[in-house]
Amino acid sequence: MGFGPFIPMRDSRSLKQKLLNVILFVVLIGSLPFAVGAKCRDDVVEIKGDWGQARFRVEIADTPQLQQRGLMGRDALGISQGMLFVFKEPRPVSFWMKDTLIPLDMLFTDQRGMITKINHQAEPLTTRTFFGGDDVAYVLEINGGLAEKFGISKGDFIRHPRIEADLAVWPCNDQL
Repeated sequence: MGFGPFIPMRDSRSLKQKLLNVILFVVLIGSLPFAVGAKCRDDVVEIKGDWGQARFRVEIADTPQLQQRGLMGRDALGISQGMLFVFKEPRPVSFWMKDTLIPLDMLFTDQRGMITKINHQAEPLTTRTFFGGDDVAYVLEINGGLAEKFGISKGDFIRHPRIEADLAVWPCNDQL
């Protein structure tokens, strides 16, 4: 009786990680109550890269008061949620986590929506500053570790109606 070709077992950690990534993706996509290809919305940021796409329901921080408060004092952030900081003009930007209770990934972008820097897993409750760059127009904060899990990296881009269509790498009027 033959047994067919030998297929080596893969490392169980990599299989577990892949399964976790699939589950995370299904939870993230499945938790959003809008269709793929839907029109851009002010409460949604889309991210696109070689790895694929993701969507996050966001709160907008576009005033100095909202930007100063950010996600401070919150003990949880939904897996598909975040906060988009919108600055009137590109400028040098630094963030800190003094009163923030959860680790965050900070995605710094230029005025075209191109991700120029990522601060992974910013440590909660620290006064250490995280410099994002000299010409930051938007910052997307999401749960710490998600950028790495998805493969989001410098050079990827975001789409949101606040990014001027004439400047945007991926404008809202472009379909997927």
